[in-house]
Amino acid sequence: MKRREFITLLGGAAVAWPLSARAQQPGMPVIGFLSGASSDTYQPFVAAFTEGLKQTDYLEGRNVAIEYRWAEGQFDRLPKLAADLVDRRPTVIMASGNTAAVAAKRATATIPIVFTSGLDPIQIGLVASFNRPGGNITGVYTVSSEMPIKSLELLHELVPAAIGLLVNLANPNLSESVVVKEVEAAARLLGKANPRIGGQHRC
Repeated sequence: MKRREFITLLGGAAVAWPLSARAQQPGMPVIGFLSGASSDTYQPFVAAFTEGLKQTDYLEGRNVAIEYRWAEGQFDRLPKLAADLVDRRPTVIMASGNTAAVAAKRATATIPIVFTSGLDPIQIGLVASFNRPGGNITGVYTVSSEMPIKSLELLHELVPAAIGLLVNLANPNLSESVVVKEVEAAARLLGKANPRIGGQHRC
């Protein structure tokens, strides 16, 4: 899905969901923005996000407010941040990333959630199916699971003796994800029976 189409989806979420989900929103609508990243590293994406809203006539501070919540790479903070956003009663929650999306879904069953995910949203429990997501959640799935495998193959060509995968083990949806399992399987096909997987990298 193109960026403009996604922003249109997000901007239209307040209209598309039932009126009961919006009835508690007096005055200016509020978009809750939840991310496991840090605000400093995410600024280019925030700029694109607000620009996309502007293209659909949503101007921050004029006819829409945005409440940002950043976990700063500390994924265990996301449930509390999601609950804080829910208490703010936003019109819609934008959950950026797999773990943020899961936290938002667990925090509310009524406020509309629009997510972006690099992992299969069915496998991590976000939606029931692609055709019928169900509940109060929808979003965009970026099919990126093949990228780590291709990177592993390239690394093996450059340095045959070295095979490794750096992940944030504090991220529960990544450390046990299908991506890790697929990389392990690819490493075994490359002749590496015990690929090294580790790290506490925060991003």
